[in-house]
Amino acid sequence: MRLVLLTGATGFVGRSVARTLVEGGTAIRCLVRKTANLSPLGGLNLEFAYGDVTNPESLAAATAGVDTVVHLVAVIREKGDYTFRAVNFLGTSNLVEAAQKNGVKSFLHMSVIGATSDPRYPYLYSKWLGEQEVINSGIPYTVFRSSLIFGEDDVFFNQLAQMVRLYPVVGVVGSGAVRFQPIHVGDVAHCLTQAVADPALRGRTVYLGGPEHLTYEGIVDIIIDTHKVARWKVHVPLSFVRPAVSAMETFLPNPPVTSVELGMISIDNINEPDAVQKVFGFRPVSFREAAGYLVPRKGR
Repeated sequence: MRLVLLTGATGFVGRSVARTLVEGGTAIRCLVRKTANLSPLGGLNLEFAYGDVTNPESLAAATAGVDTVVHLVAVIREKGDYTFRAVNFLGTSNLVEAAQKNGVKSFLHMSVIGATSDPRYPYLYSKWLGEQEVINSGIPYTVFRSSLIFGEDDVFFNQLAQMVRLYPVVGVVGSGAVRFQPIHVGDVAHCLTQAVADPALRGRTVYLGGPEHLTYEGIVDIIIDTHKVARWKVHVPLSFVRPAVSAMETFLPNPPVTSVELGMISIDNINEPDAVQKVFGFRPVSFREAAGYLVPRKGR
């Protein structure tokens, strides 16, 4: 049986990928830290290897006997030693090196649409550097560049929905015209599961996005419509938002937005609307069709 090493298994995307892989009959070893909460993976037949991508010595045993690595671990916010460089770049490099030494046959790497060689965008730059480590490793690879991923436990869309529920006025940063291509976490999991078993996808960068392009303001409109509430929208110039975000970063342990995230607000996050269907043969669900998960159900 094929053995897959999955990083980031306890995260929002990782939980869905782990479940889909197991349901497809794949044997999974999850790389987790000793302090990780494993309860989201309860009920799944999984093997665990304790380690951290920032600790190269912990990766030798984790990659031993592994056919395929599915690498999801990344940080979108820096905290202490877990910086973009340490995790997204050097952490990927450490895992690639361990995979090389142990003869791993393929390496699937999750990146983002917009990954760039431009260091002015620290997060996107770190993701690009990680991609380069995988592409130049000599291991047959697939790089996935994903747009925003939505689903029951996401952060971005749930934060917007909370704002819609709590306040009569919803702020839209800047013009609100930047475009996204949201894709459901379950569809991402199915794409990765197919790719594990498909050697035809090696040596490729594959884009993951839903079937429609939505502006930031359009996403807000869908959330308002889904909640069936009346809300006013106010466009807030970036020149007003930047100092507020800087202050929140100074005084709040977990601010609603960071300066790095704000810096990406003008970059479109899209690819072809039928990209997934062309490669994987199915149409992913649209955010518009599935946004009902954002409305709290009675008893929750």
